[in-house]
Amino acid sequence: MDVRPQLIDALSALRDRVAAVRLPLPLPGAERARQTRAELLAQLDDYLVPRLRAPEAPLLAVIGGSTGAGKSTLVNSLVGCRVSEAGVLRPTTRTPVLVCHPDDHHWFAGVRVLPQLTRVWLPPGQAPDPDRLDQAGADGDQDGTVLRVETAATLPRGLALLDAPDIDSLVVRNRVLAAELICAADVWVMVTTASRYADAVPWHMLRTAKEYDACLVTVLDRVPHQVIGEVSRQYAALLTRAGLGDVPRFTIPELPESAGGGRGLLPTTAVAPLQAWLTHRVQDPAARQQAVSRTACGVIDSLGMRMPELAGAVAAQYAAAVRLTGVVDEAYGRESERVRRRLANGAVLAGAARTRWRGYPLYSTAGELLDALVESLVALLQCAVAAADEKVRWTWQRDPAAGNFRFEDVGREAGGWGPAEDIQGRIAVAVRRWRRVLEELAEEEARLLDRNAAPDAETVAALLAATLLGGRRARGAGEQLAERIGAQGALRLRDKGGALLTDCLEKVLHGERDRRLAPLDALEVAPEPQAELIAALSVLQRERSRR
Repeated sequence: MDVRPQLIDALSALRDRVAAVRLPLPLPGAERARQTRAELLAQLDDYLVPRLRAPEAPLLAVIGGSTGAGKSTLVNSLVGCRVSEAGVLRPTTRTPVLVCHPDDHHWFAGVRVLPQLTRVWLPPGQAPDPDRLDQAGADGDQDGTVLRVETAATLPRGLALLDAPDIDSLVVRNRVLAAELICAADVWVMVTTASRYADAVPWHMLRTAKEYDACLVTVLDRVPHQVIGEVSRQYAALLTRAGLGDVPRFTIPELPESAGGGRGLLPTTAVAPLQAWLTHRVQDPAARQQAVSRTACGVIDSLGMRMPELAGAVAAQYAAAVRLTGVVDEAYGRESERVRRRLANGAVLAGAARTRWRGYPLYSTAGELLDALVESLVALLQCAVAAADEKVRWTWQRDPAAGNFRFEDVGREAGGWGPAEDIQGRIAVAVRRWRRVLEELAEEEARLLDRNAAPDAETVAALLAATLLGGRRARGAGEQLAERIGAQGALRLRDKGGALLTDCLEKVLHGERDRRLAPLDALEVAPEPQAELIAALSVLQRERSRR
């Protein structure tokens, strides 16, 4: 087994790249990619890197299987005493139990393997309290997950058994934990029963073990004596068809102890073949090396297929994020151009604003005209934002990647869109700010004129606003403004006021656009992880080829 520091460094770098992957968008295949990421992290953190750093560490055999398969009873029987709770209630194994020889305790007391689990161990002879263990887990980490470490001198040195939760448990946390524990194994011991050996979940785990080329053992438990031959043949045929015909198989007949009654221990003869196989793997250097190397190399070899798949999922996430972002950019870009065209056509000078303009100065004051123009501009921008949002909504609803971003929900998040009232309020505030700056410009220009001939600053501001917002419909506004403050002054005000108007429009539309994109930006979906994953895999493969 290759344990060079360069290879371990390459694996550690690859692990960091996997941990940095984010797959937040609900694309087809995203859930599968998330599972792949979790499995990769579990195998790298819980097994592969620790194993390469400490190749002399005890062999860890994880006992996994379906609900009621008899895993705990099997562990107890292999150890020779009750270390794991066995019974008729399901799920029985709430807390995973690791059993090792007392001299090997230090290998598992720390976080060399399964670092996310809080260690708990009891004095010899003290029975476990499930409620206390659950509380210890809740105090130890967020998931409330603990690993109970037991020692037994009856186990050979160099061997550790781990009783995992049910792989098909009704409790989601148990299922996830079971998968993570299996990923930490040097040897997978998959336990099934005569009544459930064809179930889908155990076979999924068996196929996964084949995919990783892991050191695998199967145990067919609780087989009635009268059908033991037939069931064994059928099970063997299924394994052969699945390409697992060379996997060691052990059959345990149905016994009174199988039900978990009494001390939960099977007769020594029932587990002797499996016990001998495990002991041989520990005590024979060649057998141990073969078991450890096969599993470790199998995991490394599987990276060549799984890493590109994960990189492809990352690329799909980025492409979807770019697509969703493009929808927003395009919608708001179109509305921005539309607003400018409507301003040039005098769309603001309509309704009440047009009435005030026609009545000015006989029937409308400068302040009334300015108020009407500002309200009309606010309405125009509100319509533009609503149109852009409707376009985005229509497009996003047809894109599965936008499943996490519903207009009704995003407004409640930080940086979200907010209800319609908030949008209208933001637009109104931005336009009022533009109006105040426009009025300040008008006041400055009026102060430059002769006091006796200077027009009212509000009149200058109203005429300037009409000039900027009225388009073709307010050509006379520019002439009236030039008459009151001179052609140079009018031109100067139009340039400054026009720049301020452009800035106001951009702030409103770009600001609302950025709010629509804020939830997407917060996901931090970027293209770099794809290249980083492939690069890390390439470095790892190059290091392996140098051996």
